Amino acid sequence: MTPQEMETRIVRYGDLQPCKTAFIDAHTPGSDQKENFTIIGGGVSESPDQHVHITIPHGFNIGAAGQPPKCRNSLHDHRTAEAFFVLSGRWRFFWGRWGNAGEVILEKGDIFNIPTGVFRGFENIGTDYGMIMAILGGDDAGGGVMWAPQVIEDAKDHGLILGENGKLYDSKKQERLPDGVKPMPLMSDADLAKRGEPTTAQVLPNHVARYLDLVALSDRKPVTVIGEAGVLRDRPGFEVDFMTRASARDSKQAAPYPTVLMPVHGHWKVTWDGGSATLAPGDTMSVPENLGYTVVPSMTGEASLYRIVATEDPAGPTWQG
Repeated sequence: MTPQEMETRIVRYGDLQPCKTAFIDAHTPGSDQKENFTIIGGGVSESPDQHVHITIPHGFNIGAAGQPPKCRNSLHDHRTAEAFFVLSGRWRFFWGRWGNAGEVILEKGDIFNIPTGVFRGFENIGTDYGMIMAILGGDDAGGGVMWAPQVIEDAKDHGLILGENGKLYDSKKQERLPDGVKPMPLMSDADLAKRGEPTTAQVLPNHVARYLDLVALSDRKPVTVIGEAGVLRDRPGFEVDFMTRASARDSKQAAPYPTVLMPVHGHWKVTWDGGSATLAPGDTMSVPENLGYTVVPSMTGEASLYRIVATEDPAGPTWQG
């Protein structure tokens, strides 16, 4: 593969194209300044304005959320796994029917494999614009987003209506639901009763991994963060590894599925038969299946990187062993 061909599989941080109308809370005060990015896969955006950088199926989706301070993402859920790692800023994640069942604060490099079947939201509590990178299970990411009823009701008060077809309609732009399309129904009391309400004490040990702990664990070889034998034991349809300068090796590797490389710190040089490229924090690279490559830090200083690859496990609810 030539460098020019591979460049089409690299999304540079500075080239990310945001969508500010991606979801139903795009007009709701407190959530109306967030930016959504779909990097790999179709994502779960409800807006036709969403740009998709790489459409090649990977078995999972890669996205990102960028938000200024005090901006939040409203309570929602997915039918498949959702994992985040912090690229920049300080973030508060909260969950439960009303967002008060539990919470955790994450810093740069920390990763959260959020339990399925639980409403979750997040907000930037830092002092500057921040970004979190997202991994969603499955090529179709579970078929969309399920919103807490109050989110849909609040959005309607500010001009946005979500159709049962999964598309948004903005009354401020004189948009109306098409003939035959009904509003997205609110979740029933019976369905709401099935939603999980785990406490912080229940979530932290099984779903949160701290960056500095992962750095220590990867002092000799890359550490599996999310996987059947991972720090966070799960089989969500993908596996997440973490490596640092200490665990990087200049030896060729390959996988039967596309591999995604996402630096957290430092610059990383990726070399394959036919060329090489250098990645910086915030860049995302998709290495084709069965292509041999090496990835090592290219400069001195702190260097760390997340690597994601699909597995043969179905992209379904969170699994605990």
